[in-house]
Amino acid sequence: MRDVAIVGVSQTKFGELWEKSFRDLVVEAGIDAIRDANMNGEDIDAMYIGNMTGGLFVGQEHIGSLIAEHSGLTPIPATRVEAACASGGLALRQAIMAVASGYYDRVMAAGVEKMTDVVDATPAIAAAADREWEAQQGVTFPSLYAMMAKRHMYEYGTTREQIAGFAVLGHKNGALNPKAQFKREISVDAVLNSTKVASPLNILDCSPVSDGAAAIIVCPADEAYKYTDTPIYIRASTQASATISLHNRKSLTTIPSTIFAAKKAYDMANLTPKDMDMAEVHDCFSINGLIAIEDLGFFEKGKGGQAIEDGLIERDGDIAVNPSGGLKARGHPLGATGIAQAAEITWQLRQEAGKRQVSDATSGITLNIGGTGGTAAIHILSVDRK
Repeated sequence: MRDVAIVGVSQTKFGELWEKSFRDLVVEAGIDAIRDANMNGEDIDAMYIGNMTGGLFVGQEHIGSLIAEHSGLTPIPATRVEAACASGGLALRQAIMAVASGYYDRVMAAGVEKMTDVVDATPAIAAAADREWEAQQGVTFPSLYAMMAKRHMYEYGTTREQIAGFAVLGHKNGALNPKAQFKREISVDAVLNSTKVASPLNILDCSPVSDGAAAIIVCPADEAYKYTDTPIYIRASTQASATISLHNRKSLTTIPSTIFAAKKAYDMANLTPKDMDMAEVHDCFSINGLIAIEDLGFFEKGKGGQAIEDGLIERDGDIAVNPSGGLKARGHPLGATGIAQAAEITWQLRQEAGKRQVSDATSGITLNIGGTGGTAAIHILSVDRK
């Protein structure tokens, strides 16, 4: 297996992008990534595209062919990857494995979603849950994560203010991200007084409906300096599965796929949670961000709320979490999120993150979750190969 490096990254603006179509977004991201890698389209050997549900959002399937055509990259193979909200993370993993195996040399991983072209995105998003036993019984994702929040509060004494603090952090960082959907700060009181969605979660605990795309180009590490002066090395790429349904979990306060994938990733990279300078975690709801920082091993189970309250996950804290603004503020176009997470870590490690730059960062981890944790994809990146 060959070592793999990231040599090009890009992200469109995330938000309600009425003036841009599904294909416009992914082509924009792909072209920008190719330019960032100092390549031409002819250099790309294959593409993997993360997309959760183009069929329900814009009535489009056969995504790989569509994108290959409109990006001018036919006849290279283009493959759609679907794993709910973790589609982007798995597209990146497929690209990494294709290069690591030696099957291809230069591969693009992209992710895209156009979510605002429907009146109500809820039925499409609910496809990431157990349709028969959850969605058809009236359960929505806010209510599923609300159950997790209530149980965490019950078992560990986590406060409502601590959960809200994760959303506040996202907006604080997102205010510094020019590509974020929400570039404004909020307060804990604003979260607590916002519209109730599913108790105890309010609207400001929830990630938005978003349009957007992101792209990454990977190649063999030994060839990376042909394309960039600052290659970012893939230290680990892992994936794990758990039950798609929440009611079949042994615990509502942890996501077992995260724990399994994280252990494999740390072992693969020969690193520990303490070696991570920053993390981009999947905070589709504020409680998921809190659970993530525990399941990734940054804090003991039940101590995540206090860590948020104590500022330990600020950009200058023990570990900088979601310097991009996360799903909450940067936005959450489902298929693009996992790619955007890795793009943010790449910009941070290149020291190209502007006002949201994490000082002296040399390593980072991404966690992309599908559904309530039925799928977890984790990547560890660093600026050196050791």
